[in-house]
Amino acid sequence: MPIAPADLTLGLLAGGRATRLGGRDKAWLRRDGEFQVLRLAQAFAPRAGQTLVSANRDLPRYAQHGLRAVADRSPDLGPLGGLDALAAAAATPWLLTVPVDALQGGPWLLDALAAVQAGQGAYAVDDDGVQPLFALWPLAPLRAALAPALAERRLAVRALQAGIGMAAAPLAGLRLGNLNTPADLAAAGILADPPA
Repeated sequence: MPIAPADLTLGLLAGGRATRLGGRDKAWLRRDGEFQVLRLAQAFAPRAGQTLVSANRDLPRYAQHGLRAVADRSPDLGPLGGLDALAAAAATPWLLTVPVDALQGGPWLLDALAAVQAGQGAYAVDDDGVQPLFALWPLAPLRAALAPALAERRLAVRALQAGIGMAAAPLAGLRLGNLNTPADLAAAGILADPPA
């Protein structure tokens, strides 16, 4: 089912603590001379009517680059804290989430997820396995499921997706990417700004 730009919010997940990268913020890693967060925002721009960044530090820096950042409303909830912040701020029926350290992503990812979602959303499965944060969420069911999950501190993303009835979208031959260590950065040819 095609999703019109007016119906889609792109949510870039950048709310981690960067502890595995020595304090370096993944959003501001440089890849081919361009900041990672800007690279992803631009890649999806033609397909999203709204772009939000889930971030918990240095929010004014995003604004300087024309991006709206939203902080977790409750601390220490991991990715569900970011989802909660994005779901509260999104003004569309659909939310596409992409981790800010994604090495691959663009309109084709939205098309692959939308093709299998059948009204209840979908998450990616690449050659490395399930990638639950690369996902197309229906916002009404997401909001309804988040409230009890957060209240009871059931913080597993896959459990939330199973409760909503989201589908798996196979992406054979792809690795969407994940940057957690200096070795990951070196392998991807990415330069990092010094820690803030």
